[in-house]
Amino acid sequence: MKKIVKAFKLIGNPSKLVVRLNSCGFAKLFSDSFFLRCEYKHVFDKKLNLEDPKTYNEKIQWLKLYDRKPEYSRMVDKYEAKKYVAEKIGDEYIIPTLGVWDKFDDIDFNSLPSQFVLKCTHDSGGLVICKDKSKFDVETARKKINWSLNRKYFYAHREWPYKNVRPRIIAERYMEDSVTEELRDYKFFCFDGQVKALFIASDRTSVTEETKFDFFDADYTHLPFTNGHPNAAIQPAKPQNFELMKKLSQKLSSNIPHVRVDFYECNGKVYFGELTFSHWSGIVPFDPPEWDKTFGDWIKLPEKVK
Repeated sequence: MKKIVKAFKLIGNPSKLVVRLNSCGFAKLFSDSFFLRCEYKHVFDKKLNLEDPKTYNEKIQWLKLYDRKPEYSRMVDKYEAKKYVAEKIGDEYIIPTLGVWDKFDDIDFNSLPSQFVLKCTHDSGGLVICKDKSKFDVETARKKINWSLNRKYFYAHREWPYKNVRPRIIAERYMEDSVTEELRDYKFFCFDGQVKALFIASDRTSVTEETKFDFFDADYTHLPFTNGHPNAAIQPAKPQNFELMKKLSQKLSSNIPHVRVDFYECNGKVYFGELTFSHWSGIVPFDPPEWDKTFGDWIKLPEKVK
Protein backbone atom coordinates (compact mmCIF):
# COMPACT_ATOMS: atom_id res chain seq x y z
CA MET A 1 0.00 0.00 0.00
CA LYS A 2 2.83 2.43 0.83
CA LYS A 3 4.32 1.90 -2.64
CA ILE A 4 0.95 2.61 -4.26
CA VAL A 5 0.54 5.83 -2.28
CA LYS A 6 4.09 6.89 -3.20
CA ALA A 7 3.42 6.21 -6.89
CA PHE A 8 0.26 8.34 -6.82
CA LYS A 9 2.15 11.19 -5.15
CA LEU A 10 4.70 11.12 -7.96
CA ILE A 11 1.98 11.14 -10.60
CA GLY A 12 0.43 14.11 -8.81
CA ASN A 13 3.79 15.89 -8.98
CA PRO A 14 4.92 15.50 -12.62
CA SER A 15 8.13 17.50 -12.18
CA LYS A 16 9.26 15.23 -9.36
CA LEU A 17 8.30 12.19 -11.42
CA VAL A 18 10.45 13.36 -14.36
CA VAL A 19 13.42 14.01 -12.06
CA ARG A 20 13.02 10.57 -10.49
CA LEU A 21 12.78 8.82 -13.87
CA ASN A 22 15.80 10.75 -15.12
CA SER A 23 17.89 9.47 -12.19
CA CYS A 24 16.64 5.89 -12.70
CA GLY A 25 18.02 5.42 -16.20
CA PHE A 26 15.32 6.99 -18.33
CA ALA A 27 17.11 10.27 -19.05
CA LYS A 28 16.99 9.86 -22.82
CA LEU A 29 13.19 9.99 -22.73
CA PHE A 30 13.32 13.72 -22.08
CA SER A 31 14.67 16.59 -24.15
CA ASP A 32 17.20 18.82 -22.42
CA SER A 33 14.81 21.76 -22.32
CA PHE A 34 11.90 19.74 -20.93
CA PHE A 35 14.02 18.11 -18.26
CA LEU A 36 15.59 21.38 -17.09
CA ARG A 37 12.16 22.99 -16.82
CA CYS A 38 10.95 20.06 -14.70
CA GLU A 39 14.05 19.96 -12.50
CA TYR A 40 13.90 23.70 -11.89
CA LYS A 41 10.20 23.51 -11.01
CA HIS A 42 10.90 20.61 -8.65
CA VAL A 43 13.70 22.46 -6.82
CA PHE A 44 12.39 26.04 -6.76
CA ASP A 45 8.64 25.39 -6.99
CA LYS A 46 8.24 27.93 -9.78
CA LYS A 47 8.37 28.01 -13.56
CA LEU A 48 11.77 28.30 -15.24
CA ASN A 49 11.93 31.51 -17.28
CA LEU A 50 14.05 30.69 -20.34
CA GLU A 51 12.55 33.45 -22.47
CA ASP A 52 13.81 36.28 -20.24
CA PRO A 53 15.88 34.76 -17.41
CA LYS A 54 16.83 37.09 -14.56
CA THR A 55 18.43 35.09 -11.76
CA TYR A 56 21.75 33.27 -11.69
CA ASN A 57 20.13 29.84 -11.49
CA GLU A 58 17.79 30.65 -14.40
CA LYS A 59 20.63 31.92 -16.55
CA ILE A 60 22.71 28.81 -15.82
CA GLN A 61 19.89 26.71 -17.32
CA TRP A 62 19.80 29.02 -20.36
CA LEU A 63 23.55 28.71 -20.85
CA LYS A 64 23.34 24.89 -20.66
CA LEU A 65 20.93 24.94 -23.58
CA TYR A 66 22.19 27.75 -25.78
CA ASP A 67 25.89 28.42 -25.11
CA ARG A 68 27.40 25.21 -26.48
CA LYS A 69 30.85 25.89 -27.83
CA PRO A 70 32.96 22.84 -28.74
CA GLU A 71 36.00 24.09 -26.79
CA TYR A 72 34.03 23.87 -23.56
CA SER A 73 34.35 20.08 -23.65
CA ARG A 74 38.13 20.32 -23.63
CA MET A 75 38.00 22.84 -20.82
CA VAL A 76 36.08 20.53 -18.44
CA ASP A 77 37.97 17.33 -19.32
CA LYS A 78 40.26 16.88 -16.30
CA TYR A 79 43.07 15.58 -18.52
CA GLU A 80 42.71 17.84 -21.55
CA ALA A 81 42.05 20.94 -19.42
CA LYS A 82 45.58 20.78 -18.05
CA LYS A 83 47.01 21.22 -21.53
CA TYR A 84 44.49 23.95 -22.33
CA VAL A 85 45.31 25.89 -19.16
CA ALA A 86 49.06 25.42 -19.57
CA GLU A 87 48.79 27.00 -23.02
CA LYS A 88 46.98 30.00 -21.52
CA ILE A 89 48.89 30.69 -18.29
CA GLY A 90 51.89 28.33 -18.16
CA ASP A 91 52.54 24.78 -16.96
CA GLU A 92 53.97 25.95 -13.61
CA TYR A 93 50.37 26.11 -12.37
CA ILE A 94 49.51 22.52 -13.30
CA ILE A 95 49.42 19.67 -10.77
CA PRO A 96 51.60 16.90 -12.26
CA THR A 97 49.77 13.97 -13.86
CA LEU A 98 51.20 10.57 -12.90
CA GLY A 99 49.29 8.52 -15.45
CA VAL A 100 46.13 8.25 -17.55
CA TRP A 101 44.17 5.07 -18.30
CA ASP A 102 40.93 3.96 -19.95
CA LYS A 103 40.20 1.20 -17.41
CA PHE A 104 40.85 0.77 -13.69
CA ASP A 105 42.54 -2.60 -14.24
CA ASP A 106 45.11 -0.92 -16.50
CA ILE A 107 46.50 1.09 -13.56
CA ASP A 108 49.99 0.01 -12.51
CA PHE A 109 49.88 0.79 -8.81
CA ASN A 110 53.49 -0.32 -8.40
CA SER A 111 54.55 2.67 -10.49
CA LEU A 112 52.63 5.16 -8.34
CA PRO A 113 54.12 6.88 -5.28
CA SER A 114 52.96 6.27 -1.72
CA GLN A 115 50.46 9.15 -1.99
CA PHE A 116 48.33 10.01 -5.03
CA VAL A 117 44.85 11.02 -6.19
CA LEU A 118 42.71 9.21 -8.76
CA LYS A 119 40.13 11.18 -10.76
CA CYS A 120 37.72 10.43 -13.57
CA THR A 121 38.09 12.91 -16.40
CA HIS A 122 34.43 13.29 -17.36
CA ASP A 123 32.47 13.90 -14.18
CA SER A 124 32.32 15.46 -10.74
CA GLY A 125 32.82 13.22 -7.73
CA GLY A 126 34.81 10.41 -9.33
CA LEU A 127 37.67 10.95 -6.88
CA VAL A 128 39.79 8.63 -4.73
CA ILE A 129 42.51 9.94 -2.40
CA CYS A 130 45.38 7.71 -1.31
CA LYS A 131 47.49 9.01 1.58
CA ASP A 132 49.29 5.71 2.23
CA LYS A 133 49.56 3.10 -0.53
CA SER A 134 50.34 0.35 2.00
CA LYS A 135 46.81 0.80 3.38
CA PHE A 136 45.07 1.53 0.08
CA ASP A 137 41.80 -0.37 -0.45
CA VAL A 138 42.02 -1.26 -4.13
CA GLU A 139 38.64 -2.99 -4.27
CA THR A 140 36.75 -0.03 -2.81
CA ALA A 141 38.57 2.30 -5.19
CA ARG A 142 37.76 0.01 -8.14
CA LYS A 143 34.04 0.05 -7.33
CA LYS A 144 33.91 3.84 -7.03
CA ILE A 145 35.96 4.55 -10.15
CA ASN A 146 34.14 1.98 -12.28
CA TRP A 147 30.79 3.39 -11.18
CA SER A 148 31.95 6.85 -12.23
CA LEU A 149 33.35 5.61 -15.55
CA ASN A 150 29.99 4.09 -16.42
CA ARG A 151 28.03 7.15 -15.37
CA LYS A 152 26.65 9.36 -18.14
CA TYR A 153 27.35 12.53 -16.18
CA PHE A 154 25.80 14.88 -18.73
CA TYR A 155 22.34 13.41 -18.22
CA ALA A 156 22.27 14.14 -14.48
CA HIS A 157 21.65 17.88 -14.95
CA ARG A 158 22.28 18.42 -18.69
CA GLU A 159 25.61 20.20 -18.27
CA TRP A 160 26.45 20.19 -21.97
CA PRO A 161 30.28 20.59 -21.80
CA TYR A 162 30.53 17.11 -20.25
CA LYS A 163 28.43 15.35 -22.88
CA ASN A 164 31.28 14.39 -25.22
CA VAL A 165 34.16 14.08 -22.76
CA ARG A 166 35.93 10.74 -23.04
CA PRO A 167 35.72 8.82 -19.73
CA ARG A 168 39.24 8.09 -18.46
CA ILE A 169 41.14 7.89 -15.19
CA ILE A 170 44.06 10.08 -14.24
CA ALA A 171 46.41 9.90 -11.28
CA GLU A 172 47.76 13.14 -9.85
CA ARG A 173 50.32 14.05 -7.26
CA TYR A 174 48.79 14.22 -3.76
CA MET A 175 48.82 17.82 -2.50
CA GLU A 176 48.37 19.12 1.05
CA ASP A 177 49.13 22.54 2.49
CA SER A 178 51.35 22.44 5.55
CA VAL A 179 49.36 25.19 7.31
CA THR A 180 45.71 24.27 6.60
CA GLU A 181 46.49 20.52 6.41
CA GLU A 182 44.16 20.24 3.43
CA LEU A 183 44.04 21.27 -0.21
CA ARG A 184 41.79 24.30 0.06
CA ASP A 185 39.75 25.48 -2.93
CA TYR A 186 39.57 29.08 -4.11
CA LYS A 187 36.75 29.26 -6.64
CA PHE A 188 36.44 32.45 -8.66
CA PHE A 189 33.16 33.44 -10.34
CA CYS A 190 34.15 35.08 -13.61
CA PHE A 191 31.96 36.95 -16.08
CA ASP A 192 33.46 37.91 -19.46
CA GLY A 193 36.92 37.95 -17.95
CA GLN A 194 36.02 39.80 -14.76
CA VAL A 195 36.15 38.32 -11.26
CA LYS A 196 33.05 39.37 -9.31
CA ALA A 197 33.11 36.92 -6.40
CA LEU A 198 34.72 33.77 -5.05
CA PHE A 199 34.12 31.18 -2.44
CA ILE A 200 36.43 29.10 -0.30
CA ALA A 201 35.63 25.48 0.49
CA SER A 202 36.98 24.20 3.79
CA ASP A 203 36.61 20.98 5.82
CA ARG A 204 36.11 19.06 2.57
CA THR A 205 37.95 15.95 3.76
CA SER A 206 36.73 16.01 7.36
CA VAL A 207 34.75 12.96 8.51
CA THR A 208 33.22 14.84 11.43
CA GLU A 209 32.50 18.27 9.93
CA GLU A 210 30.22 19.37 7.09
CA THR A 211 31.97 21.14 4.22
CA LYS A 212 31.94 24.92 4.62
CA PHE A 213 31.50 27.54 1.88
CA ASP A 214 32.43 31.19 2.49
CA PHE A 215 31.75 33.74 -0.24
CA PHE A 216 33.69 36.96 -0.80
CA ASP A 217 33.63 39.82 -3.29
CA ALA A 218 36.59 40.68 -5.54
CA ASP A 219 38.16 42.74 -2.73
CA TYR A 220 37.88 39.85 -0.27
CA THR A 221 34.97 41.27 1.71
CA HIS A 222 32.87 38.47 3.18
CA LEU A 223 29.40 38.25 1.59
CA PRO A 224 26.34 37.66 3.81
CA PHE A 225 24.72 34.60 2.24
CA THR A 226 25.01 30.84 1.98
CA ASN A 227 24.70 28.55 -1.03
CA GLY A 228 24.73 24.81 -0.48
CA HIS A 229 26.80 24.72 2.71
CA PRO A 230 27.08 26.83 5.88
CA ASN A 231 29.79 29.40 6.52
CA ALA A 232 32.82 28.42 8.56
CA ALA A 233 32.83 29.33 12.25
CA ILE A 234 36.12 31.14 11.67
CA GLN A 235 36.36 33.15 8.45
CA PRO A 236 39.10 31.75 6.17
CA ALA A 237 42.16 33.97 5.91
CA LYS A 238 42.86 35.76 2.66
CA PRO A 239 45.17 33.56 0.57
CA GLN A 240 48.73 34.70 0.09
CA ASN A 241 48.41 34.62 -3.70
CA PHE A 242 44.93 36.16 -3.91
CA GLU A 243 45.79 38.80 -6.50
CA LEU A 244 47.69 36.31 -8.66
CA MET A 245 44.76 33.88 -8.64
CA LYS A 246 42.41 36.72 -9.62
CA LYS A 247 44.69 37.70 -12.48
CA LEU A 248 44.96 34.12 -13.76
CA SER A 249 41.18 33.61 -13.42
CA GLN A 250 40.51 36.69 -15.52
CA LYS A 251 42.87 35.46 -18.21
CA LEU A 252 41.27 32.00 -18.36
CA SER A 253 37.72 33.40 -18.44
CA SER A 254 38.20 36.02 -21.14
CA ASN A 255 35.32 36.12 -23.67
CA ILE A 256 33.26 33.54 -21.74
CA PRO A 257 29.85 34.70 -20.42
CA HIS A 258 30.37 32.84 -17.17
CA VAL A 259 32.78 30.25 -15.86
CA ARG A 260 34.04 29.41 -12.38
CA VAL A 261 37.82 29.12 -12.25
CA ASP A 262 39.18 27.03 -9.38
CA PHE A 263 42.66 27.27 -7.93
CA TYR A 264 44.51 25.77 -5.00
CA GLU A 265 47.13 27.48 -2.88
CA CYS A 266 49.54 24.91 -1.52
CA ASN A 267 52.68 25.77 0.44
CA GLY A 268 52.87 29.22 -1.08
CA LYS A 269 52.28 28.16 -4.69
CA VAL A 270 49.22 28.37 -6.93
CA TYR A 271 47.83 25.36 -8.79
CA PHE A 272 44.95 25.10 -11.25
CA GLY A 273 41.98 23.02 -10.12
CA GLU A 274 39.24 23.00 -12.76
CA LEU A 275 36.87 25.05 -14.89
CA THR A 276 33.17 24.82 -14.09
CA PHE A 277 30.45 26.28 -16.30
CA SER A 278 27.47 25.42 -14.07
CA HIS A 279 28.07 26.06 -10.38
CA TRP A 280 25.87 23.57 -8.47
CA SER A 281 24.26 22.89 -11.88
CA GLY A 282 22.18 26.00 -11.20
CA ILE A 283 19.79 24.13 -8.90
CA VAL A 284 20.88 25.16 -5.39
CA PRO A 285 19.11 28.17 -3.83
CA PHE A 286 20.86 31.21 -2.40
CA ASP A 287 19.95 32.22 1.15
CA PRO A 288 18.79 34.97 1.21
CA PRO A 289 17.38 34.60 -2.34
CA GLU A 290 18.17 38.15 -3.51
CA TRP A 291 21.74 37.01 -4.09
CA ASP A 292 20.44 34.78 -6.88
CA LYS A 293 19.40 37.97 -8.68
CA THR A 294 22.69 39.75 -7.84
CA PHE A 295 24.77 36.97 -9.40
CA GLY A 296 22.32 36.78 -12.30
CA ASP A 297 22.84 40.45 -13.11
CA TRP A 298 26.52 39.71 -13.73
CA ILE A 299 25.78 37.26 -16.57
CA LYS A 300 25.32 38.91 -19.96
CA LEU A 301 23.79 36.24 -22.14
CA PRO A 302 25.35 35.74 -25.59
CA GLU A 303 23.69 34.81 -28.83
CA LYS A 304 22.18 31.34 -28.82
CA VAL A 305 24.38 28.50 -30.08
CA LYS A 306 22.37 25.40 -31.06
